[in-house]
Amino acid sequence: MNSLYQSTISSLPLLGRGKVRDNYAVGDDKILIVTTDRLSAFDVVMNEPIPGKGKVLNQMSDFWFQKLGDIVPNHLTGIAPESVVREDEAEQVRGRAVVAKRLKPILVEAVVRGYIIGSGWKDYQASGAICGIALPPGLKQAERLAAPIFTPAAKADLGEHDENISFEEMESRIGKELAARMRDVSIKLYQTAADYAATRGIIIADTKFEFGLDDNGTLHLMDEVLTADSSRFWPADSYATGISPPSFDKQFVRDYLETLKDWNKTAPAPALPADVIEKTGAKYREALERLTGTTLKN
Repeated sequence: MNSLYQSTISSLPLLGRGKVRDNYAVGDDKILIVTTDRLSAFDVVMNEPIPGKGKVLNQMSDFWFQKLGDIVPNHLTGIAPESVVREDEAEQVRGRAVVAKRLKPILVEAVVRGYIIGSGWKDYQASGAICGIALPPGLKQAERLAAPIFTPAAKADLGEHDENISFEEMESRIGKELAARMRDVSIKLYQTAADYAATRGIIIADTKFEFGLDDNGTLHLMDEVLTADSSRFWPADSYATGISPPSFDKQFVRDYLETLKDWNKTAPAPALPADVIEKTGAKYREALERLTGTTLKN
């Protein structure tokens, strides 16, 4: 399978590169978002691509944008990416890019947790709460919460860790009305997606959404949605509490990196073995197939 580590589109102005996505201006009001095969772990971009990963993320986001479109507007325009680049650049965008509305991003990530895991589990062990939300005593790792909770995070610069913040801090940053709207929409998006995923044998443990505003101040869902990069997906048939369940994401990469005694989780990244790359790609494709019922389109 062909891979794309970094796009090289010269027919459009480059706006910037994130950990995974390259963004180009399409006029003044639209943006071409190219999802590459780059992978980041512990907020460090690895040197090797995961072949096909960008196409998996793009296809999965498109699936969710369509399924959740009646809850909140999203950034999609429906314009074919191949139509906005030169003919000789079309292969770089085919199946892995979207032409999106150019929105004003809200610099707070909307994190919804349905289960207690990851940084939330660490917070709970230390304080009995997550982002200031007190939880009952005695919860086990990976246990389902009585109801999903909204735990925002302040977006960090590239290479830095996002910072968990309280809802009150979010209100002070973006205003009470917008904070409440983001919280309510995010929980509804998560609950709707989690209910659907359950019918496919998948648990969505947690996820993060990103939002932006158009020129009229209308809230839009943007970036990616409910992918294996932005969510924890667990197979329901092997779920158990008291452990960190196996997940459909970059687990193989993280597990390998945790074995390296001489890497301190900062750039430059160590080399990834071929079997880790292969297994990671297979997990991404399996998540797509199990959730959407479709295979990866080439």
